[in-house]
Amino acid sequence: MSGTEVKASVLNGAGDLRVQVRKLPDPSADEVQVAIQATGLCGSDLHYFRHFRNGTIEVREPLTLGHESAGVVVAVPATGSPFKVGDRVALEVGLPCENCELCREGRYNICRGMNFRSSAKAFPHAQGTLQERVNHPARWCHKLPDTLSLEHGAIVEPLSVAMHARDRSGLKSGSTVLVLGAGAVGLLCAAASKVAGAKTVIIADILEDRVKFAVENGFADAAFTVPIASPRPETIEAKLAYGQDVAEKLKALRVDGSQEAIGEAAVTFECTGVESCMHTAIYATQPGGKIMIIGMGTPVQTLPVMAASLKEVDLVGVFRYANTYRKAIDLLASGDPLLPDVRKLVTQRFKGLGNIPIAFDTAAKVKDEKGDLVIKVMVDMRE
Repeated sequence: MSGTEVKASVLNGAGDLRVQVRKLPDPSADEVQVAIQATGLCGSDLHYFRHFRNGTIEVREPLTLGHESAGVVVAVPATGSPFKVGDRVALEVGLPCENCELCREGRYNICRGMNFRSSAKAFPHAQGTLQERVNHPARWCHKLPDTLSLEHGAIVEPLSVAMHARDRSGLKSGSTVLVLGAGAVGLLCAAASKVAGAKTVIIADILEDRVKFAVENGFADAAFTVPIASPRPETIEAKLAYGQDVAEKLKALRVDGSQEAIGEAAVTFECTGVESCMHTAIYATQPGGKIMIIGMGTPVQTLPVMAASLKEVDLVGVFRYANTYRKAIDLLASGDPLLPDVRKLVTQRFKGLGNIPIAFDTAAKVKDEKGDLVIKVMVDMRE
């Protein structure tokens, strides 16, 4: 069997996306071939697109982006596959070694041998899903129920990040939650917290439209627009004072006309990667609380560690997800009344390989050309 030719969107340099043809072999005994139909654009994809790197990770060969994906099975091995042609699946695109101690413990997301589609960390790079078809291990494909769309299947990936963060936080029912950053992952952290029984969810961002969106669509109970300091703090003392001031304003918020201030958060999800937001998180989190470090922003930060230590506030790293895909699919299919409509996160849609550069340009904006808020851009790969 000779395989097939597929078209792929390939990044050849910063901002240089081209549609190219590559040869795709027939799926091996442990794989299925999936026609990709829905892919959401992630912040890491956008970094690669704009800079040909993501932080310290440089692209070293032409790279297909995309990892928030779902599609339809179009080919299976001759025998033994758990899938059949026509099955709709969400792709869990991180492929760990499955042999190391971390993998055996179930923490495969931090496997040192991880090969993650659309990431340039491993070489050769694992090509992403912005292509017509991919061969993917059947073990890491998750069947979607008929009640869920392929867009739901693509949203499973960022929802998994949120659920993994929530589970690592040990969030208790009745708690107060603070989310810093109202992008897609921040909104999904808020949603995951509400499903887990959080009493109050506050979301903060420098963009007023984003936090309004969160409250109006049921992702959060209270919104706070973070004031941009002017002049910008330059000394560490000024930066810490700014972070503390924002924290005090957050703690003073009231929800639904309540006479009682919200106070400190039991769990804070820091989804921006911005140093000043980490400062605010430490000052706004209650003694014994947890700060979930999700945002991949400033790599080296100066933090008020003693302020965290004196309150025994735990700073907890979060990287991708593990053992969440099936749970995320089940949650989306459950009809849980506490879960907001996550498809509202998809604010712009583009169709076909040829429109992917425009999709990336849109994803980099706060608002699109029509003046509509940009949260999650989705690409439908069908021409």
